[in-house]
Amino acid sequence: MTYVIHGATGAQGAPLAALLAAANKPVVAIARNAGATVDNARVVVADYSSITDLAEAYCGAEGVFVHLPLGAEDDRRTYAHNIVAAVGEARPQRVVVSTSGAVVDDPGSPLQEQADSAISTLISGLEDIDVSHAVIAPRMFLENLLLPSVIESVGTEGTLRYPLTADFTVSWASHLDVADTAAALFAQPDVTGVVSVGHCPAITGPDLAEAFSARLGRDVAYEAISPAVFGTSIASLIGAGAAARVAGLYQTLATLPDNAISPESSAQKLLGLVPRTVEQWLADIGM
Repeated sequence: MTYVIHGATGAQGAPLAALLAAANKPVVAIARNAGATVDNARVVVADYSSITDLAEAYCGAEGVFVHLPLGAEDDRRTYAHNIVAAVGEARPQRVVVSTSGAVVDDPGSPLQEQADSAISTLISGLEDIDVSHAVIAPRMFLENLLLPSVIESVGTEGTLRYPLTADFTVSWASHLDVADTAAALFAQPDVTGVVSVGHCPAITGPDLAEAFSARLGRDVAYEAISPAVFGTSIASLIGAGAAARVAGLYQTLATLPDNAISPESSAQKLLGLVPRTVEQWLADIGM
């Protein structure tokens, strides 16, 4: 029995693949690049556009970890349909999905209303075919703070700039927390549905700066910037269109009281998993 990991060379899949391999679990890494390599894993080339490729990769799997790649939404919806069809054909024992920050755990929220249709297609499709599955729902990744436009000012000016007001609270989580949660969900198939991942209670921008100060041993202050300024700062990295969508997300957040998970659906309650503090995360990534 194997564990099939989508994106095993990427931000979310790589720590999960490493975690499972360290526990002597056989890992199959899904890659679209024939030259990809993953330590202690067998690499299988499979195209999201091919149900046959995906079904062959999933066949006999004890667990499959899925998160959709970035790209055009029409393509992502196609990938979601194909993943569901392949799961229905191969019938792996367990599927764990990461929403990668799309809000699916707050009915009625504008954030859930804006959740991309590809993620909704994937989740509803898995529900329809009645395969054991769970959905990991992080809100915002700590790794966002490593964007050059953010982390460079921490080093050069002692200022953490981010497009959230100082009193806005967020249930931050890291890619490492997603990996821990996915591994726990593979081991506990009785836990199904949505598992929210992140700090609970949620924390503010000044809380982030305080953690950076403690870890780095020098003062770091928090400064709120506008979503438009933030979007401009990341446009060269992700493209103007994607940057505009990110800026739009933060503009929506500015109209809300917080971006916090519910204790009732949290990994803390459902799995007994507490996410890393910001200081712990900084230590884990070597800062």
